Amino acid sequence: MEQQQLSNRNGMNEDRISELPDALLLQILSSLPTENAIATSVLSKRWRSLWKMLPKLKFDFKFYPLLDFYNIDPHIFAENVYKSLTLHKAPVLESLHLKFEGKTDCLDLGIWIATAFSRRVRKLVLDSFYQEEQIVTLPSVLFSYNDSLEILKLKNAIDFDFPSPVCLKSLRKLYLYQVHFKDEESVCNLLCGCPSLQDLVVHRYSNADVANFAIAVPSLQRLTIKDLNQEEGYGVGGYVINAPALKYLDINGFNLLESCLIEKAPELVEAKICDVSNITNENILDSLTSAKRLCLHLSPLEITVPTGKIFHQLVCLELRTHEKEWWNLLSIMLDTSPKLQILKLTDLYLRDDKKNPDKRNWDPPKCVPECLLFHLETFVWLGYEWQRGDEKEVATYIIENARRLKKATFSTKPIDMEKLEKLEKRREMLNELASVGRGSNSCHLVFDST
Repeated sequence: MEQQQLSNRNGMNEDRISELPDALLLQILSSLPTENAIATSVLSKRWRSLWKMLPKLKFDFKFYPLLDFYNIDPHIFAENVYKSLTLHKAPVLESLHLKFEGKTDCLDLGIWIATAFSRRVRKLVLDSFYQEEQIVTLPSVLFSYNDSLEILKLKNAIDFDFPSPVCLKSLRKLYLYQVHFKDEESVCNLLCGCPSLQDLVVHRYSNADVANFAIAVPSLQRLTIKDLNQEEGYGVGGYVINAPALKYLDINGFNLLESCLIEKAPELVEAKICDVSNITNENILDSLTSAKRLCLHLSPLEITVPTGKIFHQLVCLELRTHEKEWWNLLSIMLDTSPKLQILKLTDLYLRDDKKNPDKRNWDPPKCVPECLLFHLETFVWLGYEWQRGDEKEVATYIIENARRLKKATFSTKPIDMEKLEKLEKRREMLNELASVGRGSNSCHLVFDST
């Protein structure tokens, strides 16, 4: 008896968590999987309905506690999700994340989406896990009108068949990860029905569904496209981008397509173009002349380089040095970027053997570019290959001619301490580079090893 009284005095039997305010308890429950949060309802009356006020819900069929992962009945999962959504009473459903099997019935999927829309969900994530080409079709009728959804993320085996335009008035962000479109009209009917769309991310196999993927969104400000065919063969068809308000563009993996056309993007600030090659009809670089920051991971031998165009606004440029004849692209960009302030050269692989080594010497610009004479202040070379003559020529030229350069940083690849001869050779080569006459008296050279 005395021991029990002592325990009570020390607070050992007190349920202090339950005494916390609802707002804090909901914050704690929000960090748990929804199934686990619902399970807390059996603890006491205090917890019985608390989970129903959660602003964010996530259901994953693989981790549902009442189901066997190796013998999952999608109907049981569907009933439990629907029941949970029906019992939910939060004033606003901030987000709903559903991960389900591709063989899920379209009717169940429609009920989930309709219930979420009735609760004015702001963020909806649909992630369809599939095997053996199981694909679920998104009920298009549910997207005929919605004014609350702000973020929509769709992943994997989801099929779009939109015979008429959708209406997602408040949608700001749309993520499409390896989804399928029945036809080009479905692509148009989805994107044209999002008048407030600002951010679009598309990851797709260009030969998996529609041939010509057209993006015409006047409000769009950020666009990321990754064509996954670079990993498994090449694509067909192409892309047409018409986004006059675009500020950020990221293109990755366009290889051997028939076309890639970008309409004028006068508001473009930043662009990253990677693994683009041998497109029959493209005007990518020609459409980037208004950009202030560019990252180009490509070879001038494999993409059209515009002539007579000036990058008037460009202040920061990054080039990848493992591409074939990358230095010729550097010459062109230096000549056409009069206001360039930051130049970064990067070896993506950071290894001794280049992806496409080329032993020809660099042919520098005939006249010193305006940017070197008046504007370039920062020069960074990550993965500088001190053994290659072409890279030494580029580095020497920049140091000798950049009259406003304040700092030049060269990061070389690591060398094992046992290779004393190679270490000594690198030291000699870097000392030789450090002794080059500098165009700027205030230039500070930094050498380190990555």
